[in-house]
Amino acid sequence: MSFKQNKAKFSRRHLLKGGVSMTLAGLFFMPKTVWAKHYLDADEARKLIWGDLIFQPHPVELSPAQMKSIKKASKTRVRNAKMNAWKTQAGQWFVLDQIIGKHENIDIAVGIDEKGQIKGIEVLEYRESYGHQIINPKWMAQFHGRDSSKVLKLDKQIKNISGATLSCRHITDGVNRLTHTWDQVLRSE
Repeated sequence: MSFKQNKAKFSRRHLLKGGVSMTLAGLFFMPKTVWAKHYLDADEARKLIWGDLIFQPHPVELSPAQMKSIKKASKTRVRNAKMNAWKTQAGQWFVLDQIIGKHENIDIAVGIDEKGQIKGIEVLEYRESYGHQIINPKWMAQFHGRDSSKVLKLDKQIKNISGATLSCRHITDGVNRLTHTWDQVLRSE
């Protein structure tokens, strides 16, 4: 075999090995694809839940003792002491909240009536690549009328959606947290 032929084989072999290595490295270090779907803004969600009721901004800041008490009652950690909330004169609430999906936050809007019952839930923005089935109105309707009298459990009172289990669980936890927040704090605001 001549030097030229040997050099050509050597180059092809190294090129092939390098190409395979680069491909594998590309798969291993592949950037995470982020999916985000914006469904509603806050005003649109408020109108869907409450129609034309007039709300006044009513931001709430929970004390550490309130956060601890809500966590104990709802069996869900309170991640943020500041609540983005609005209230009517009759005591209805509209709250914007963030819950964790599988990896990313899910922005939701929740309506709570003057008795502490869930009036409606809307997903504002969903950032996960799968599990978007939670926006199904039939699934969300399971929460209507729920209050703090019982801590809701996924697969017990709330049906799960295959492929969206963590999003379903965390929305359920968020509803538990917000109904107990109403019971312990918002009721008297």
